[in-house]
Amino acid sequence: MAIFQFFFWMLFSGTCLAQGLSHPFIPHDGKLIIIGQQQDAIDGYIENVGMVPGGFMGYTSIQNMDGLDKPSNYDAGINNARYFDEAYPQMAIQLGLYMVGAVDDTLAGRYDANISKLAQWMKKVGCPIYFRIGYEFDLPENAYDPIKYKKVYRYIVDHLRAEGVSNVAYVWHSASRIESKGNYMDWYPGDDYVDWFAASIFDPMQIAVAKDFFSIARKHNKSLMIAESAPAGLYSTNAKKEWFKHYFDFIRKDDVKVISYINCNWNSYPLFQSMHWGDSRIENDPEIKKMWKNEMKNGYMQYGIDLIRRLKYEY
Repeated sequence: MAIFQFFFWMLFSGTCLAQGLSHPFIPHDGKLIIIGQQQDAIDGYIENVGMVPGGFMGYTSIQNMDGLDKPSNYDAGINNARYFDEAYPQMAIQLGLYMVGAVDDTLAGRYDANISKLAQWMKKVGCPIYFRIGYEFDLPENAYDPIKYKKVYRYIVDHLRAEGVSNVAYVWHSASRIESKGNYMDWYPGDDYVDWFAASIFDPMQIAVAKDFFSIARKHNKSLMIAESAPAGLYSTNAKKEWFKHYFDFIRKDDVKVISYINCNWNSYPLFQSMHWGDSRIENDPEIKKMWKNEMKNGYMQYGIDLIRRLKYEY
């Protein structure tokens, strides 16, 4: 581990590292901005917006543990956590674990070796990791049985804790769809297993659902994260500006602490072409870029010295 990365981790690890407990990583001073989710999308943001974010988004699967130490691409762009961990070692990582169709096998112990591999990788990178287990648990297409989902979430957390992983905050991530409104807690793994409540925001209508979901988070004393977001299906500048207005208003009023934005041209990836989600790259529209950069001046944590000097974590 580089000396600077070691300093970064020791500054924020505190007693949790020694005790081997989960770490919620709650920024007290401002908000942490995370950019995703493909290598070219994140690189494009850094180069053309001129800002290095406080974290990047990555994905892996319980079946293959792909995208961690080498690139993976399932027609959705290159996913490569190692690339950004080596290029920007002070970044936080927001990592999604894909588990669709694999819950029964996981509970049967067939992927225990992969969980151990993940644990060793997490300890090796050392930086703060926001870990979304079975992300968008309530998305109908994912077909997660609530009882089995709760079991498998706890199963994975218990294994990582037993392996001595201490630099991870566990994220319970809702798709923020109207279909699951009022039924979220059917999937809830429990306060001892969840550090963050997180929501997806693609359609403005999801904000109302996310507000309802986050009201439950407050009752459980959990912090709030937007885990995936982009102005999906909007092509005009005016439509995007309106989306961002509601988006930033929501973040400010509801005190969302971590914001994950997907900065990509959706139509360029085969997996998303049929969705017609358009282009959510900040740098692709001068007016949107200006609006974004102005907002980023209002207490959004960026990379490196800014992050180290101003970000404080709650244990």
